[in-house]
Amino acid sequence: MFFSGKSGLRMTQCASACVAVLSMSSVQAQTVISEVLYDASMTDNGNAFVELFGTPGSVLDGLLLEGVNGADGSVYRSVVLAGTISASGVFLIGDDSGDGSTLVSNADLVREIDFQNGPDSVVLRNEETVLDALGYGDFTGQHFAGEGDAAPDVPAGSSLARHHPMLDSNNNAQDFMVLDIPTPGAVPVSAVPVPPAIALFLSGIIGLAGVARKQD
Repeated sequence: MFFSGKSGLRMTQCASACVAVLSMSSVQAQTVISEVLYDASMTDNGNAFVELFGTPGSVLDGLLLEGVNGADGSVYRSVVLAGTISASGVFLIGDDSGDGSTLVSNADLVREIDFQNGPDSVVLRNEETVLDALGYGDFTGQHFAGEGDAAPDVPAGSSLARHHPMLDSNNNAQDFMVLDIPTPGAVPVSAVPVPPAIALFLSGIIGLAGVARKQD
């Protein structure tokens, strides 16, 4: 039915199909954890951070960041968030040095977020709804509160960062990479390709749009 001769109908159908593809592709409209430094190279105090990524303009007031102990599954830290995601899509939370300040440059919010080394999990939730979760370390015989398989427990000074801020397979081992040099406030994108089926579909949409313009 794309080839009905009515370009307006084709374009409408293309737009609808694009929406369907975005839904199929794990492109996240909600806020996700994009990078975490929980074990700084020197003192964690004031240097640890959690970076979130989401839709610009999203209000984070009332969301919670929780630290879940891998040993017993208890929530050992619960941080109430406040603020709005900037035009960059990035929201940076720096650890409180003890006096309301942080050593994390350009932090959007200062909170006590010195999360424990692994095996532990960091969970982002809206009341009872879990928006995202990152578990790191060896959870053999432990309590895992992350997604899929755990990301590795990184050495001091390294962070865990999402391969691509808009892709979430709900598997921490696949979604996160180790950064030797943390990038708080910037979102690095690794060479993780867009799933082939989606790339092929989008190329087809572009082609159909070109045909529509020629037949106008």
